[in-house]
Formats: sequence, structure tokens, C-alpha cells
Amino acid sequence: MTTAILIANGDLRLSANQKCWPAQERMEQAVTAAIQSCGRKVERGHAFDQKKQHGFIDSQKYGMQVFRAIPKGAPLIVAEAVWQYSHHVLHGLMAHTGPILTVANWSGEWPGLVGMLNLNGSLTKAGVAYSTLWSNEFTDQYFLSQLTKWLNGETVVHDTSHVRALSSLTLPSAPEQVGTAIAKALRNDRAIMGVFDEGCMGMFNAIIPDELLNPTGLFKERLSQSALFAAMRDVPDEEAQAVRSWLDAKGMRFQTGSNGETDLTDAQILDQCRMYIAALRMADQFGCDTIGIQYQQGLKDLAPASDLVEGLLNNSDRPPVTSADGRTLFAGDPLPHFNEVDECAGLDGLITKRIWQKLGFAPENTLHDLRYGEEYEGRYVWVFEISGAVPPEHLIGGYAGAVSERQPPMYFRLGGGTLKGISKPGEIVWSRVFIEDGKLKVDIGRAQVVSLPHEETERRWQATTPQWPIMHGVLYGVTRDQMMARHKANHIQVAYAPDAEGANRALAAKAACFRELGLEVSICGTDTGL
Repeated sequence: MTTAILIANGDLRLSANQKCWPAQERMEQAVTAAIQSCGRKVERGHAFDQKKQHGFIDSQKYGMQVFRAIPKGAPLIVAEAVWQYSHHVLHGLMAHTGPILTVANWSGEWPGLVGMLNLNGSLTKAGVAYSTLWSNEFTDQYFLSQLTKWLNGETVVHDTSHVRALSSLTLPSAPEQVGTAIAKALRNDRAIMGVFDEGCMGMFNAIIPDELLNPTGLFKERLSQSALFAAMRDVPDEEAQAVRSWLDAKGMRFQTGSNGETDLTDAQILDQCRMYIAALRMADQFGCDTIGIQYQQGLKDLAPASDLVEGLLNNSDRPPVTSADGRTLFAGDPLPHFNEVDECAGLDGLITKRIWQKLGFAPENTLHDLRYGEEYEGRYVWVFEISGAVPPEHLIGGYAGAVSERQPPMYFRLGGGTLKGISKPGEIVWSRVFIEDGKLKVDIGRAQVVSLPHEETERRWQATTPQWPIMHGVLYGVTRDQMMARHKANHIQVAYAPDAEGANRALAAKAACFRELGLEVSICGTDTGL
């Protein structure tokens, strides 16, 4: 193999790229040392920018410039220690004819694992062949052996024996009937997905083409975040304050201060309450059954972040909002919200809500980032963590166990509070809808949410993003490396069931529903009842 070319994709935001660069630089040094230890050479495909003070590809425009200078047949490594916007580099990777390797550091800090999984899902959707690897220190035997294979021109193949095609399994009759009936009702009656500005954060993998989505019965209403902002401005102060007062009465805490540049302020919270009211009214106006707000990029220069809004929308018990004619909107019912306009999560969230309600289970569900994980007392415990969309129903203590903290200024200049808490112990069903070979597919499995000591939870928070809600997840029958090898997205969908038996029934119903809707269904891991 000739000299490998290494590139680093990054964020759009200068502040994020500058703050995250030291971690990326350390990771690249370790990867370079590993390649050299295998007796091979590596060159960086683009220079450190002295003016910007980072070495990331930070736009699609710059990415195209970089790829013009990279030989199309060269072995190419995309090294990620940070969140990255896949569209910065996807154009070049789609046209590249040489072998591609995506690599991430096993760290929750910024995080590279989440960025790499998004890029992997985007490459999978685009039909681009690639290999992928991850490591703590880039000196372990598994990483080095697989790296050597790739440097020798081989494709890296990981163990995915935990995956079973639903077509090879028999579903229990009762939940199968539930899932099939819900799918037929959706196709017959149809439903609307409200999409506030498609394509958030470069997540190509999160966009479902209409020709794949519409046969399920779900159709997009493409909405503008400028319209959402305009609707926020029409919300009277007293209505916004009523939402805040409702949350205060529930015991939710807000960690506020007086400096809006660094603190969460009361004014920021009231703007988030306006967004909550406006989102519900727009969803009602357009008949939306699920919505997705592009929380990072769309409104960041106009309004506080949408995190608090998203979590409230996904909860059955939430501040009441009325329409102009006096109706309480979506009364006692979640309005499923998919964070970062991840349409795969939107389809999944709507299906999950309807199945869980039919089974008599609490319908709240959310996506999380598959952030990272570590062993704890003999079990591998994942950190599932997402800024927005987590409902209070998932948290220990509900609203009273939740606190809202300001989003980091490097991402959100205008602030806004999160809906932070620790997910309660219990049995869950996890899933992910993704696109491969021009088809909609879904992986479904089972897991347990566990309790960890306060000190360990706090350590994991400090190793990731301490302002965000956290879930300690133990996957049944799926190892760390199997999950990384198979998962085609940065996000994972989760929903609680009352017990293990109920979770297995819900899993079976969900599998039947997706199968009836035409998705290719795979069951992952063990303890699924199948």
C-alpha cells in the first residue's frame, strides 16, 4: 500500500473547532504512530490553519478544495476525535476510488465516536465502501492487527453474529397482530412528519428520501424555522410565564445566573417557553403527528437552544397549551420530537408511541447519542446521552429530579437550558432505523438501564457533557465492538417497558409493525423473547 492520506473533519462553528482541536491533535499523533509502527507512511491531507487555529475541514467548500488535491486512488483515513458534519467530506468520499478507513478515539469528550458513527451511517446510505476502527490508545493488539490488514489492502471485517434477520424467526401471535394492525392503520390513514429545515448538522444519514418514507404512510410537511421564530414572537409574556410557573410547581430546578453570555437566564428560559408553545401550535396548524426542530444550526443566532422544548414535547404530562379556539393541544399525549431533525428517529418515535399506547405502556420515548462506554463491576455500561428530546418521565424523580443548565457557550451563544437528569433503572427496547442498499432497515434489541453510584455517574458526566441527561445502558447480548461494527448512526432510540416480559412483547409488536411497513428488520442480541 502507498502512503496513506489522513484527513480530519470538524464542526461548522469556529469556537467548537478551536476548543476541540487539542483532543484531535493528540488522537492524530497516536494514529500516526500506530501506522508508522506497522512500517507504513501517512501524510496529512490538509494543513493546520494558523488564522483559525485549528486543522479541521470546517465547511463543504473547504472540503471540496481539500479533495481536489487528494489522489482518488490513495488509501484514505478519516480520523475523528470530535463531532463532525458529514457533508463537509461526503462529496469527496463518494467519488474516492481508493480504500477508506474511518477511525475514532474511544472517548466521550467531544466526541469522536458519535461523529464517526454518523459518518459511517452516511457512507452506508450513500453506498460507499469503507472500513472502520476505534481504540482507547491505538496501541492495543486488536486495533493494530486490524489496521495492519487494512494497510495491506484488506477490508476490516468485525463480528456481527449478534444480528438475526426477523425473516428467520417466529413472532408471538398477539404482539404480531398488534404491530401489524398499527402498520396497516398508518398506511391507510397516513400521518405527517413536521420537518423544521431538513439536513441538520450534516447528517445525511438522518434524511429519509420521500420515496422510501411515503410507502410507510408518513409524509413530510417541510416547515421553516423562521416561521417558528415568528410564531415565538407572537406568544404573549403571560403565556410563556405560565409554562415556567407550571414547571416550577412540578419541582423542576433551573440553574440560573445574571450573565447571559455564560449563565442560563430567566429571559432565555421564557424564550424557550415561547418556542414550546409555538411548536405545539404549528404542529396543530399543519396536522403534524411528529416534529423535528433543527436545534443546533437553524436558530442558534436568533434564539436559545430547543433542548428544554424537545423534552417537554416528548412527555405526556407537560404544561398545557391552548389553540386560538380554546382547545388544549395534544392533551395528555406526547408530540414525538426527533432531535436534530433525525427523520429515522422521527419514524421510529411515532411507531413506538403508537405501539406502546396500544399495549398500555407509558409512550414516552427518545433518541440518545451512542456516546461511549466503560466496564463497571463486570458489566459494560454505555453512556447514552443527548442534549434534547429526553422526557422527564424517563428520569429518576421526573420533573422534581430534573435540572436545567445552560448549554455550553461554544455551541450556543444565546444560551438556553437543557432538561438534565439521570434515567431511571428499568427494562428498555432499543432500535435504529437506517438506510442501506436503497432500502429502509431497522435493528431492534433489548437492554437494561442500571443505576450507578453518584460518584461514577458524575465522573461519566464530567467525561462527556455534564449539562445533558444521561442513561446508563447495558445491552443484552451485544458487545461493545459488535455494536460499533453494526450501528449505522450516531443515535439510538429507547423506550421503557414495565418489565422484561412487557419489553419482549413490545419488541415483537414493533418488529411486526416495521415488517408490515416494508422495512427489513433485524433482531440484535439476546433476551428478546425470540
